[in-house]
Amino acid sequence: MYIVEQVFNLIYEFKLKPTTAQVATFAEWLEQCRRVYNYALCERKDWANSRKSPLNACSIKYEYIIPADAPAPNYSSQCESLTQAKKNIPALKQVHSQVLQQTLKRLQKAFEGMWENGRGFPRFKKAGRMRSFVFPSMGKDPIQGRSVKFPKIGRVKFIQSRPIPDDAIIKQARIVRRVSGWYVQLTLQWKVDVPFGKLRASPEISPTGTSLGIDVGLMHFAALSNGRTFPNPRPFKHLEGKLKSLQKKVSKKRPGSNNRAKAQAKVSRLHERIACHRKNYHWELAHNLCDWADMIFAEQLNLKALGRGFLAKHCLDAGWGQFLDILSQCCFKRGVYFQKVPAAGTSQTCPNCLEDTGKKKLSQRVHKCQYCGYECDRDVASARIIEIKGLQAVGHTVGKLSEGKGFILEDVKLCLPVTEESPAF
Repeated sequence: MYIVEQVFNLIYEFKLKPTTAQVATFAEWLEQCRRVYNYALCERKDWANSRKSPLNACSIKYEYIIPADAPAPNYSSQCESLTQAKKNIPALKQVHSQVLQQTLKRLQKAFEGMWENGRGFPRFKKAGRMRSFVFPSMGKDPIQGRSVKFPKIGRVKFIQSRPIPDDAIIKQARIVRRVSGWYVQLTLQWKVDVPFGKLRASPEISPTGTSLGIDVGLMHFAALSNGRTFPNPRPFKHLEGKLKSLQKKVSKKRPGSNNRAKAQAKVSRLHERIACHRKNYHWELAHNLCDWADMIFAEQLNLKALGRGFLAKHCLDAGWGQFLDILSQCCFKRGVYFQKVPAAGTSQTCPNCLEDTGKKKLSQRVHKCQYCGYECDRDVASARIIEIKGLQAVGHTVGKLSEGKGFILEDVKLCLPVTEESPAF
């Protein structure tokens, strides 16, 4: 075990209160970033298509006139071309140079995601699709009072909804345009001393104390191993009818008209309302779970497959992937041990005698063991199996008792059932 200094980053988001002139500047910068992005993408696309032409024939319509020895455009070469373009295009001079470079870097990351992660080919962005730009460096003391200073723009007022730690360094800022207004995402950085093991490269949180298993689902959004269940908010389903009505109104408006833009803004506001409702529910539930346990275990889900099945709309509405990411962040910040365990067999094993009871249909919501007679909610039984698997993974001894009295866990304290004194959600 040894100590290494590590960089720790957090993103704080605040709503901006820009003036009319500043809003116009933001919109103009976004438009210039969009044009740079599309031009750089077109340059890369033309180079790739020029290498697909037949050697013995040319197209009747058009042909790419690019030398055979011309290298493929990349981030470095396009940054050099951008410097030359700024001498001929006055509009590019109004935008901060690092902001345009970050736009080219954004395109480079899109291609890397296609090559390495199997994502789709980057697409051109039509007017209004570019919604953010980045300042990679903010200078010294950008926050003064209730305003933040951006390079080449000046000070912009913002609503400070949470205090900014004094020991944090503001490394970069991203200005985001949403239908509800303009926001700034500040990346705060700390340098902390983290203990590293011989084989681990992550901060070590000791897996001791009370434990809790979580099973996510559609009937109950989350079922806990202590018997508590949380309802599924279904924010999209509850507002789906209103969303369809607004989308019908958009389709009836003339494309390019102001009335169509106003109708589309209503659709965007409703989408934002749905997303905020879902995210707020996830954060509140994550903080409650961290209040109740020192170790939290969840199942490792194949979210991509669930998003393509016959229950895809309901699975995406629940947002399990976002919830598990938020839960892991919340556990890390609050010092709670978090780990995912394989989901295979969690609904087929009895948590009392640990025997395999066979597969269950989706309509079968009660677990009843044919060996020991143990009976409970199906999701709660799965949560208890997840807890057992997690405890075994961290080295705790798990045994089983006869006569249906439950399982033995050595060197660990089980999370007791929720009582009236427990924090309510």
